[in-house]
Amino acid sequence: MSGSRKAIWAVVGGLVLVSTVAGVGGVAMSLYANHRRDAQEQPADPAASAPKSDLARFAVGPLAALETPADTPAAPDYVFRDHHGTAVRFDAFRGKVAVVNLWAMWCAPCREEMPTLAALARRYSDREDMIVLPVNVDATPQAVNEAKTFIDAHRPLPFYSDTRFQLPFEFPGKGKMPQTVLLDRQGRIRAALSGEADWDGPEARALIDALLSAGLGPRVATADDVRNLLLSPAAADRLQDADVHREVRGRDKASDHAPTWARLRA
Repeated sequence: MSGSRKAIWAVVGGLVLVSTVAGVGGVAMSLYANHRRDAQEQPADPAASAPKSDLARFAVGPLAALETPADTPAAPDYVFRDHHGTAVRFDAFRGKVAVVNLWAMWCAPCREEMPTLAALARRYSDREDMIVLPVNVDATPQAVNEAKTFIDAHRPLPFYSDTRFQLPFEFPGKGKMPQTVLLDRQGRIRAALSGEADWDGPEARALIDALLSAGLGPRVATADDVRNLLLSPAAADRLQDADVHREVRGRDKASDHAPTWARLRA
């Protein structure tokens, strides 16, 4: 090929290269512009604008992302399994405040927050009306066995599983992991958080205490309640009334005037 032809083809090749680069750049810029436009036109997150319940005051600190919708649907009627493979539904936990945690071994944040859930379970271990309910969603037998070993190291947490990996999509997080959902005594979804959190921190405990006290109304305390009230000044602001069961005590000495019943605010 002559020198002049080589020069011509070099110029043509250069023009093609410049055109190709410009075209690719143009496509990239176009895609970027379209992405920005789509992002700007994307409707606002419905959860962000939806009415909140009175539990919204607990969406602070590590629970800042807590969702507390005013609408409180029932937990899904979905079957998962306990440690022995027995079918379980959320209805089985009616009457309790349940902290449902959806987790998997492949989810690093899930494993990282598990010690705080175990600490929470230990803290409320004397309460029969509260349970921490981790549900593992690993699908393979090997992963499930690893998950059982992992939970055994975080006592007193129980082991539950959903090997179909469907339950995370039944709750507000729509598949996000980890996902923690709080159910009230009626089995209603009262709050949900997607992502890792400190579930033994003061914010989480205040949220759970609010759910435990909700809907109970004034009640007559048991003997243990009276004793704990007298020993715990922090509970004194809940005291509405106290007296002695005179028909039981039958005497009117100074020693008989120690309260044997108390009425507390919920």
